[in-house]
Amino acid sequence: MTSQAITVAAGDGIGPEITAVVLDLLTAAGASLAPEFVQIGQQAQAAGFSSGIADSAWDSVRRTGLLLKGPVLSSRQQANTNIILRKSLGLFANVRPCLSYHPFVATRYPALDVVIIRENEEDLYGGLEYRQTTDVAHGLKLFSRPGCEKIIRYAFDYAQTHGRQKVSALTKDKIMEFTDGFFHQIFLEIAAAYPEIKSEHESLDLGTARLIETPESFDVIVIPNLYGDILSGLVAQMTTGSTGLSCAANLGPHCSVFETLHGPALEIAGQDRANPSGLLLAAILLLVQMGQSEVAEKLHNAWLYTLEQGRLTADIYRAEAHREKLGTQAFGAAVAANLGRRPQTLRPVVYSTPSAPTLQHNIPYQPPVVSKSLVGVDLFLDWQIEDPPLLAERLQRLNEKTLSLACITNLGVTVWPEAFPETRLSDHWHCRFLAPAGQSLEQGDVLALMQQALQAELHWIKSEFLFAIDGQSAFSH
Repeated sequence: MTSQAITVAAGDGIGPEITAVVLDLLTAAGASLAPEFVQIGQQAQAAGFSSGIADSAWDSVRRTGLLLKGPVLSSRQQANTNIILRKSLGLFANVRPCLSYHPFVATRYPALDVVIIRENEEDLYGGLEYRQTTDVAHGLKLFSRPGCEKIIRYAFDYAQTHGRQKVSALTKDKIMEFTDGFFHQIFLEIAAAYPEIKSEHESLDLGTARLIETPESFDVIVIPNLYGDILSGLVAQMTTGSTGLSCAANLGPHCSVFETLHGPALEIAGQDRANPSGLLLAAILLLVQMGQSEVAEKLHNAWLYTLEQGRLTADIYRAEAHREKLGTQAFGAAVAANLGRRPQTLRPVVYSTPSAPTLQHNIPYQPPVVSKSLVGVDLFLDWQIEDPPLLAERLQRLNEKTLSLACITNLGVTVWPEAFPETRLSDHWHCRFLAPAGQSLEQGDVLALMQQALQAELHWIKSEFLFAIDGQSAFSH
């Protein structure tokens, strides 16, 4: 078999150690790979690449279309390298298999077998955050129809091609009608096209509680970005008590990135204590994607057999239940020695028969024809005086012929025309102006209002146009 090019980034901390072990196992199992090694992480940042991704790394990943990536370090002072990779390469689907290995790895959830499919490009992870006043910071939560359609359709396609029976969506649509509610609406539309697959929607909090109580009632979960990040970490901990066994595939139409879920674990780097299993399982997903299913099957079953032997790394080893605690290198050698063996208690994996349908990555999008009219504006002010009636009096003098003040809120609570004295106030004021009922505005009307506000020494920090779409208010009330 001709060797296939892949890009490999060892990452930071324990990354080089576990990457070396995984590459040795891939070779021992007979994988036909031609790895190109690149810098992603601290070394790239030290070399002047603020994203943590060297130019040569971008070139390699875009050429090979496949990246096996170890953990990278991120901090508040640095760009989030993982998010940059996912968004820049259009990796819209984050697929995280979560499976218990009872009784060989301790867990309180022996029946857990869930695949979490997380939207990867939108939501609050858009990186649009602002410190707007002394008291208040602000972030934008963005959902698009194409983004929601792609991830939801992918989840149903995944269920269909992997023999899964049900797809569940979890949102907070009762609270966030125009974002989570949008996701829920599109979920219902797409579910109708897959009548052979069961579907359900549940609120995030109740669904998470049910997942903890009865994980066997879930199969495939499709979920927005932020919730999916939190939920997948929770389920990884439920599954094994360690993220060291967890992996993810980030999939897009042109490139795919396969990675561990854990961080670089700087505190144990260089000590031969790290568990390479998460990166190994990510590499197995990569092999399946490449069509080297027989190698993936051999390697995965050897790993499962090693778990059954009770030969484990320190993060999951228990003296009373297991045979031997192994370091990183010794664990890799144990898996290599078991190549060709299949587990006896755990269910062996079968990758040799490929899934029939090709999963849809790109959804042709035709924007719907709608009527859209400007009916108002929300002005956000930085104002230090805790006196809503005084602020309302000053705002009512502005452009009253075209726009009238409808309400003022502070941190999402209405403080004018009515308020409770107990309500806590900040320096961040949301002031809503509306056109007379049945009338629409020109953008110049809003700009005139904003100019008048500045002349009145009312300093706005943000504005949001309010639209009616097909005659319905397209903004929260």
